[in-house]
Amino acid sequence: MGRQANETKPIKHICAGLLAHVDAGKTTLSEALLYTAGAIRKLGRVDHQDAFLDTDAQERARGITIFSKQAELEFENTKIMLLDTPGHVDFSAEMERTLSVLDYAVLVISGKDGVQGHTGTLWKLLKQYEVPVFLFINKMDLDGTDKEAILHELKRVLDERCVDFTDRETREEQVAMCSEALLEEFLEKGSLSQRALGREIRQRNLFPCYFGSALKMEGVEPFLKGFCALAEAPRYPETFAARVYKITRDSQGNRLTHIKITGGTLHVKQTVAGRGGNDEKEEKVDQIRIYSGEKFRVQEQAEAGEICAVTGLTKTLAGEGLGAESFSREAVLEPVLVYRLILPEGSDVHGAFLKLKQLEEEDPQLHITWSSQLQEIQIQLMGQVQLEILKTRIKERFDLDAEFDTGRISYKETIAAPVTGAGHFEPLRHYAEVHLLLEPGERGSGLVLDTACSEDVLDRNWQRLILTHLGEKEHTGPLTGSPITEIKITLLTGRAHVKHTEGGEFRQATYRALQQGLRKAEMILLEPWYDFQMEVPSQMVGRAMSDIQQMGGSFEPPEGSGEMTRLRGKAPVSEMKEYAAEVTSYTKGHGRLICTVSGYEACHNQEQVVSEIGYDVERDLENTADSVFCQHGAGVSIKWDQADAYMHLESGWTPAGENKDSIVGKAAASFSESRGYTGTQQEDKELERIFEKTYGTPKEKTRIPKKTFDAAERKPRKKGERTEEVREEYLLVDGYNIIFAWDELKALAKVNLDAAREALLEILSNYQGYRGCKTIAVFDAYKRKGGQRRHEQYHNIEVVFTKEAETADSYIEKTTYEIGKRYYVRVATSDSLEQMIILGNGAFKVSAKEFREEIRQADAEISSILEAYNRKSNLENRSRIEIPDPDASDKPRT
Repeated sequence: MGRQANETKPIKHICAGLLAHVDAGKTTLSEALLYTAGAIRKLGRVDHQDAFLDTDAQERARGITIFSKQAELEFENTKIMLLDTPGHVDFSAEMERTLSVLDYAVLVISGKDGVQGHTGTLWKLLKQYEVPVFLFINKMDLDGTDKEAILHELKRVLDERCVDFTDRETREEQVAMCSEALLEEFLEKGSLSQRALGREIRQRNLFPCYFGSALKMEGVEPFLKGFCALAEAPRYPETFAARVYKITRDSQGNRLTHIKITGGTLHVKQTVAGRGGNDEKEEKVDQIRIYSGEKFRVQEQAEAGEICAVTGLTKTLAGEGLGAESFSREAVLEPVLVYRLILPEGSDVHGAFLKLKQLEEEDPQLHITWSSQLQEIQIQLMGQVQLEILKTRIKERFDLDAEFDTGRISYKETIAAPVTGAGHFEPLRHYAEVHLLLEPGERGSGLVLDTACSEDVLDRNWQRLILTHLGEKEHTGPLTGSPITEIKITLLTGRAHVKHTEGGEFRQATYRALQQGLRKAEMILLEPWYDFQMEVPSQMVGRAMSDIQQMGGSFEPPEGSGEMTRLRGKAPVSEMKEYAAEVTSYTKGHGRLICTVSGYEACHNQEQVVSEIGYDVERDLENTADSVFCQHGAGVSIKWDQADAYMHLESGWTPAGENKDSIVGKAAASFSESRGYTGTQQEDKELERIFEKTYGTPKEKTRIPKKTFDAAERKPRKKGERTEEVREEYLLVDGYNIIFAWDELKALAKVNLDAAREALLEILSNYQGYRGCKTIAVFDAYKRKGGQRRHEQYHNIEVVFTKEAETADSYIEKTTYEIGKRYYVRVATSDSLEQMIILGNGAFKVSAKEFREEIRQADAEISSILEAYNRKSNLENRSRIEIPDPDASDKPRT
C-alpha cells in the first residue's frame, strides 16, 4: 500500500536552510533530522567533532559552522536539500548568500536564551529575501525554559503570527487570526485545511513554531512531519535558469560553482551564459555534482529546484544569474573592519595579492584591495574569529605566514545636499566633457545611477559608457578616502568629438566630474553601528546606561526585573567593539553583550576621525578632481575649483534654495526623510537643520527620562518654568568618611578595607551613571611616606589618593575653591568643620546620611522605570483579540 501511495503521489523537492544564533543547536538539529529520515546511521555531535556536516578541520576544532554545507534527506514523499549555514556573526555573509536559493528557512532558537541579538538580524534578512519560515525552539529539556514565556517573546520581538503548532487544541483558533483568508475559512467550515495552512506559510502570513530538544531527539519527528506536510514545492519555468550562490574549490583545486536550478534542466556539456544571457561569459559545464556532506555523486543532468555544484565555469560570480535568471542582489550585510596584511620580509606582495583574490572570489565580502597610496594589501572582515580562520586558510592554501595589524573601522562617505560636478579631459587629440548631478540618496541605497541627458546632445552609446564608468569601480570621498555611498548620480550633459573621442577619454572626464562634485559638496562621514543587546545585574544598570551615553549610543527603556536587566539599543562599532570584555569584567562574569552590525549612520566624532586618518586628497593622483584643457596645442591641468570657468558646456542645473519644490528642496527633504525625521525645510537654514537632525546628541537619543535641576536650588523644575542657566555638576566624595559613616561599609572595612573601598566605588559608579554628575572620590593617603598624589579611573568616576601630608579634607577644600565659581559643586561628607569650609567656598554640603538617601532614591527610580516597563508589557499581554461574531451585527466582539 505504501509503495502504491508513493507512486501515485509525486515527490516534492524542497530546499530548506537552517539558520540560528551561534550555540542555538542548529548543527545538532541537522544531525537529528538526517538521522530521523534515515540519511545517516549514527548521530554525530558537535562536541565530539563528528557531526556529519562539520566537514572542515577548523569547524570541528572550534565547534562552530564556518562554511555552508548541504545534505540530502527524503521523508514522506518530500525530498529535502538541507543547507546548514554558519551561526556566528563573523560568518553571516556566508549565511546570507544561501538565502537567495532557499524555498523555506528553519530558524532555530535556544529555549534557554530566547531571541538573541543575531536572531533579530536573521529575521530581518529573511523578510527582505521573502523566505517563508518554520521555527524550531531547541533545548527545551534544560532547566529554566518556559514555553509560554518563549512564545510570548517570539510574538513580541519577531511577529505576532508565530503560532505554537504542537498545541493542537488551540492551534486552529490562533492560526485563524493570522490572515483574513484563514479566518474566513475557519468561520465558514469550523476548521482549516492543510492546503490553506501551506499557502499562508508560503506567503509569510503564518510562522509555525515547534518545541523540542534536538540533542535528545525530542520533538524532531513531529517537526519533520509537519514541515513535509505543509511545505509547498515552487513551480519553475521550462527555460533553463540558475542562481549562483557560492564559489569554492575542491581538494584538487577544481573551481566549483554552486547553483540552484530555477528553471528547465541543466545537462553536462551544456553551454551557459552569465547575467541573463551575456554571450561574452558563455562557458561549458564539465561536471554536475550533488553534494551531501563531504561526499558527492555525479549525474548527467539537474532538474529545476535542485542544488548542485558544477565544474568548468571560470567567470561566474556569487549572486549572479545564469541563463534566463536575472537575479542579482547586493548583500545586506557587509564587513566593517579593515586590516592590513603583513607578509614575511622578502615576500612577493603582488603575487600574494593575486592569490588572495581567489579567496575574495569564494567570499566576496572579504574585499581584498591594494592601496597604491599606502603600498599595502587591505582586507575587510566581520570580526576577530573570521580573522583567525582566514590566517589559517592562507597558510593551508598558499603556504604564506600572514599576520594582520590591529585593524580599523571601515568608514564610508556621503553628501548632505545636491551639488554638480564637471570633468573635462582634452590633452592633444583627445576630447570628452561630462557634467553630473550628485544628490543625497536613501539610506542603504548605495550608488544609484541615472541619466537626464538628451540623446540629441550626447549619443546613447556615450551615455551608457559614462554610466558604466561610474559603476565599474569603488569611488572614494575626499574626507578619508573611504568609499562613497547613498548618492544618486545623474548624468546632466556631456560632449564628445567626432574625431578625437574614442572612449577612454570619457573614463577620465567621468572620474574627474565625480571627484569635483565631491570636493564641492558638504561631506558626511558614515560609520558602522551595532544593534546591541546587553544583560547586566540590575544594580549595575546605571553604569551600563552611562557607558552607552559616553559612547554616543542610544537605548530603549530597560526590560526585566529582579537580578538581571536587559538593555537594547544602538552604538557605534568604533566605541563598542571592545566593550564586551569590559562588561564581563565589571559584572564579574554575570553580564553579557551581543552585538550585530545594523548598518551605517553619521559618524559621532567626524572631525576627530578625519584628523586621525590624515588622508591627503591632493596627493591621491588616482582620484584627481582637476580637469585637463587644450591650450596652445598642449594639455594643461586646471585645478578643480577653477575648472568651471573653462568648461565648454553649461550643466543646465540651477540650485534654487528659495523654492521648496526645486531639485534642492526635494533632495534635501528626501535626505531628511531617509535619515529618520520629518519637518518643514527652512529656506536659508535648510542644510543646518539637516545637519542638526542627522547628528543630534547622545542625550537626545537616550529615551531614559532624566530630571532637570534648577541651578540655584537643585530642585526638579516644572515644565515651562523659567530657571537660571544649568551649570555642569561635580560631586566630591570624602571616601573614608562615608565608609565609616555607613554601617554596612563600616562592617566590611573591619574585615577588609580594600573591599569596602571597592564597594563604595561600585555604588558611586552606578549612581553617577544614572544621575550624570561628574564624580570624584577622594581617599586619604597622607600617612604614606614619600607618597605622591595619584589619580585613577574607576569605570566612569575619578579616584584621587592624596599625597604625603595632604588629607582628603584639604584636597577637597582646594578643589571646591578652584571649581566652585564655574561649576555646581556638591561634597558628600559628615565632617562638620569641612562642611563649613565647603559652604564658604560656594559649594553645597551633603551629609553621609543624606547622601545614603540619595543613593537609595536613585536605586528606587531605576526600579520604578523597570516596573513601569513590566506593567506595560503585562497589559499588552492581557489585551484580547477581537473576533467577528457571525451571528451578530458587524460590530466586533471580544
